[in-house]
Amino acid sequence: MPTNAAVRTVLVPAAGLGTRMLPATKAVPKELLTLVDRPIIQYGVEEAVQSGVRRVVLVTNPGNTLTASHFAPAPALEAELAARGKPDLLADVRALTALADVATVHQPEPLGLGHAVLCGRDAVGDAPFAVMLPDDIIDADPPALRQMLDIFAEYGGPVLLVERVPHDAVHRYGIIAAEPIRHGVYRVTDLVEKPAAADAPSDLAIIGRYVLTPDLFPTLAATERGAGGEIQLTDGLRQLLRSRPIYACALNGTRLDAGNRSGFLKATIHFASKQPALAADLRETLDSIPVPAAGA
Repeated sequence: MPTNAAVRTVLVPAAGLGTRMLPATKAVPKELLTLVDRPIIQYGVEEAVQSGVRRVVLVTNPGNTLTASHFAPAPALEAELAARGKPDLLADVRALTALADVATVHQPEPLGLGHAVLCGRDAVGDAPFAVMLPDDIIDADPPALRQMLDIFAEYGGPVLLVERVPHDAVHRYGIIAAEPIRHGVYRVTDLVEKPAAADAPSDLAIIGRYVLTPDLFPTLAATERGAGGEIQLTDGLRQLLRSRPIYACALNGTRLDAGNRSGFLKATIHFASKQPALAADLRETLDSIPVPAAGA
């Protein structure tokens, strides 16, 4: 059933400890690590804005004030750039402040993605909303979130972004069972968090983007801790599935997991190669790196 309710808010869970990227994340939140010329978090915020959603609520731990400050005014820096006659850099800094309406809520304990979403309940209110995981950076046209919002507007139910993953990787994801509606669109029939390969209902993994409805909140509030001793968003969605349809959108684009060292390196190369000023030097550098001999 189509809905007339627009998605106006995106929650960005960013309260993790960044353990996969230590020691780089000892003092700097993982979402502020720089990919080429801007931090990880900015890619996600830009995707939200390009998808038509300008209100961004960061879900951070209470000690993290740095992430929100990236989008806040910086009067001293702006004055110095103006005094030095650097109008282009000044415009870039000021554009960050105007990019989106950024607010922050706190997740007092690292109790899982479902708990992080629940912490945003008051900020969202009684309205549909999106969730974007900043580690999953997606290069797509139209933006991945826009692809999902179009499906949400058509069907009126929660939408999960999915892509096929190798069989030996399903244990790292929430996995759906689903019935195809048309090319790239599914109706979800079941969800399971991080199943063993032998128990996975498919190879369709949920990846970093959700369009959700406010009736999920009471379900999450009643969800017990699951995998890893955390409140899993997948478990809450599985309960919600008993009372309403949930849909899935197959990603049309490229996903890069910047939350681990290998993925971060691949994401850096991917986005650097798209910048003409960097691409040639990057290719020359990569071609000059000797390939270790087998067994070395």
